[in-house]
Amino acid sequence: MLKIAVLASANMMPGHPDERGDAFERDEEMGKLIPAFGAQGMALELIPWRDAAERAPEYDAMLPLLVWDYFEGNEAAFLGEMKAASEHAQIYNTVDILNWNSHKSYLDILAARGAPVIETINVDRITETNVADAFSRLVADKLVIKPQVGGGAWRQVLYAKGDVFPAESDLPPGDAMIQAFLPSVQSEGEYSFLYFGGEYSHALIKRPKDGDYRIQSLYGGTEETYEATAEEKKTAEAVLATMNDMPLYARVDLLRGLDGQLKLIELEMIEPYLYLLHSKGEGGDNIAAHNLAKALKARLS
Repeated sequence: MLKIAVLASANMMPGHPDERGDAFERDEEMGKLIPAFGAQGMALELIPWRDAAERAPEYDAMLPLLVWDYFEGNEAAFLGEMKAASEHAQIYNTVDILNWNSHKSYLDILAARGAPVIETINVDRITETNVADAFSRLVADKLVIKPQVGGGAWRQVLYAKGDVFPAESDLPPGDAMIQAFLPSVQSEGEYSFLYFGGEYSHALIKRPKDGDYRIQSLYGGTEETYEATAEEKKTAEAVLATMNDMPLYARVDLLRGLDGQLKLIELEMIEPYLYLLHSKGEGGDNIAAHNLAKALKARLS
């Protein structure tokens, strides 16, 4: 039987004293993946990502699906660990994809290749001057400011023209991206389309709680299963088609732009929560979990 490791941040390991408030998502995901992988002849285990290089010889493949701290100043350590681990086990997504996807400047690359990316301004560091310039360039009264290496709304700020400028401790700690706030995140929600081995699996729509714009469960966000239309799948697949190498797993996150068209917000290929409960089937019968297991088995074969 093949041995597969799912890599996690320390605070996503069961029993950790500082276990994350959304650790229930780990239990939901692993509860479906373990039996689905078992049905494909693969034993799945959860281990800390910082042990990946040392323990890589024990495994056939490693998936960094729950490394939800890699962006908190740990990017170099994480990517170095993945490179070292790749000498003994297959890493999916590949180390090249992880490196490429870790810095959100990849959005500029996708836009240049024709993907429908939300207009983004990249800066080395957030200042009052470049934020004022962004209001003008993006023709917006409200901006979303994000770290170039980040996730889960970490060090992310929603800033309206005329508000008191955010404290440095709230802003991205280094290079950042600035985007116009899209009101559709509150009125309609953010769409997520999941692909395994380049094949569509399932979709959902994520909504923030009233008065917020962040869709993560940590901030009160909720999700609803969604049946994607052929046209919406075409938009998501046009994003994936710009990739040089098809990832094993990818989550395409889209928001409705002011022009009424769906725009790419993120292409998650490092540690996306897979929202398996929005695919049909409970536990080991979950279709999406089997889709991922089969896609991995095909690559290992």
